Amino acid sequence: MFNDFETQFSRKTRRMIHRFPVIRFHLPKLLMLLAAIVIVSGLSLTAQAEHGGKLQILLLGDSTTEGSIPRLIKPAAPQLEQVIEQLLEAEGDLPPTHVINNGQSGDTIDRFVNSGRYDREVAELPGIDYIFIRYGINDYARREDFATNFPLDFHGLIARIRKNHPDAQIVLMTVTPFSKAEVSQEINSRVRQVAEKEQLPVFDIYPLYGKALQVHGVNSLSYRRYSVEKVPSNYHAFVAPYVHGGHVVVLDNELDGIFGHLPGWYGDRHPNLAGYNVIAVETAKYLTDDLRKRKTE
Repeated sequence: MFNDFETQFSRKTRRMIHRFPVIRFHLPKLLMLLAAIVIVSGLSLTAQAEHGGKLQILLLGDSTTEGSIPRLIKPAAPQLEQVIEQLLEAEGDLPPTHVINNGQSGDTIDRFVNSGRYDREVAELPGIDYIFIRYGINDYARREDFATNFPLDFHGLIARIRKNHPDAQIVLMTVTPFSKAEVSQEINSRVRQVAEKEQLPVFDIYPLYGKALQVHGVNSLSYRRYSVEKVPSNYHAFVAPYVHGGHVVVLDNELDGIFGHLPGWYGDRHPNLAGYNVIAVETAKYLTDDLRKRKTE
């Protein structure tokens, strides 16, 4: 799931973190004092007002959240965070949103925290309303004693988030069908155990993504990334326009008719734009339901 090629481009696709504008008040001392009183008394109401009062949604996860390859191949196309924003806007009765995608290719919870990236990029983000967390695929492959350490890592991350973002709704997500079914089941069972212990909701994307695969085709939601060395040499000139970092990379079935018979052609299970759109649709549905429920409470 993680390689040097993805890391190289993931750094280039890191989302800009916006900050509050500096506001200077040119008022008499009395008015300045009154303004300060109002600001202090209203902090709990205005803390979420960054980006013109938009609802702030933060996505944490690995490459299946970041989407570095779709960003590389089609940088002008709406990516996961933008599609979520647009789908929520289309509902018509929801507040405007700003979605921050902090996914990183190859990340585990342990690396996210101990590399310092959490402290640099997430801890001090102002006004976060929702935080969706989706880890587990790399953790399963790389974290020693996964069954013990993955839950411990998760609890540690949640504790940090609660300290830094006490007003944010934390939502744990299951993984997408990236690995074998039994591996995904193992990962998702640990996610649910953490959620139960922390009394947090679980957004179960796994069966929803699986249903989309059944409807659209098992290879319809993944991009193709295939080593050039495995392509017959007489086709190297043909695939040259598709080569990135030593791999033939296409987002859809464009080359399936030519290379679909090659062993491993469909081996990469990372989402393509269609796959991320499935994640975006289901995330928007989750948020829509939750926001409307909050309206009635």
